Amino acid sequence: MDDTIEHRDEQPQPVRRRRPWRRWLLVALALLLAVGVWHERARPPRPEASATIPPAAVPLPPAEAEPPANVPAWIRYAVPTPATDRPRVVVVIDGLGVDPAATARAIALPPAVTLSFVAYAADLAEQTATARRAGHELLLRVPMEPTSTTAAMGSYALGRYMTQDDLLRRLRWDLARFDDYVGVDNHMGTEFAMDAPAMRVVMTELKRRGLLYLDARAVPTEPVAVAAHELGVPYASRDIFLDGEQAAIAVDARLADLVKLAHEHGSAIAIGHPHPATLAALQRWLPTLRRQGVVLVPLTAVIKPPRTG
Repeated sequence: MDDTIEHRDEQPQPVRRRRPWRRWLLVALALLLAVGVWHERARPPRPEASATIPPAAVPLPPAEAEPPANVPAWIRYAVPTPATDRPRVVVVIDGLGVDPAATARAIALPPAVTLSFVAYAADLAEQTATARRAGHELLLRVPMEPTSTTAAMGSYALGRYMTQDDLLRRLRWDLARFDDYVGVDNHMGTEFAMDAPAMRVVMTELKRRGLLYLDARAVPTEPVAVAAHELGVPYASRDIFLDGEQAAIAVDARLADLVKLAHEHGSAIAIGHPHPATLAALQRWLPTLRRQGVVLVPLTAVIKPPRTG
C-alpha cells in the first residue's frame, strides 16, 4: 500500500490553464465601480437635503430693478375676503413645492387656505401659478439659519455669518423665485431671527417691496417683531403648530385649540405641512367650521396695517 501511495504522489499534477477573460472581467468591474463613485460625487445635492452653503460656494445674481411702489404687494396680491363678525381662523400649509404630489393635494384644499412655497423648490413658477388660479393666497418660505448646526437649510439660505451685501443678494434671489405672493415666512431660522442687525436687513428689503412677515415661531421672536414694527412691515406670528406630531389625533387636537383661541382673541393662525395626516384632518375639519362659529380666512385678513409716521 505504501508503494501505491508513493506512486500516486509522484504522478504529475494537471496544469490549470489561465483564463485571461477573468482578469479582463475584473478590470471592467473595477472601471464601472470607479465611474459610479465619480458620478455619485459629481451629482449635485437635492436642494432640500443640501447642507449649509458658504457664501463663496454659490454664484449669486445681481439685485433686480426696483419693485412697484404704488400698492404694497401684501395688499395687491391679497385674496378678497367678505367682512364677518365671526372669529377668524387662518391655516397656512407650509413647505410646498418640493413634493409636487403633496403640493397638488394642498392646492386642492379650499381657496381660503394660505399656501407657502419653499424658495429652493423647483418648478415654482408653474406650481404657484396653479395655486393662484385655484384662489389661494401665497407666501414665500425663506430658509434661514437654525440653532442646530447639523440641520440642512437648503440653497440660498440666510446666515448670520454673511456680510450684509451677500445676505441681501441671497434674499433677493429668494424673493425673485415667483410672483404674486403677499409676504414671507421663515424656514427654520431660530438662530438667524435672534440676530437684530441681520433681521433689520431682511425687514428693510420686505418694506421696500411691500411684503408682510409671518413669524413661524410659537412665541414671537423679539428682534423680528421689533424690526418689523420700527420699519413698518406688516407682521404676525403663528399661534398653533398643527403637526409637530404627525398623527391624525394630534392634528385634530391642535385644530380644536385653534378654534378655542379664535373665540378668545377674535382670530388665530395655524401652520401645518402637507403630511397625509394633516391634510386628512383638514378635510374633515373644514366643513365643520360654521357650526363651530368660526370662519376660515386667508392670512392678510387678520393682518393689521402697520402704523405710519
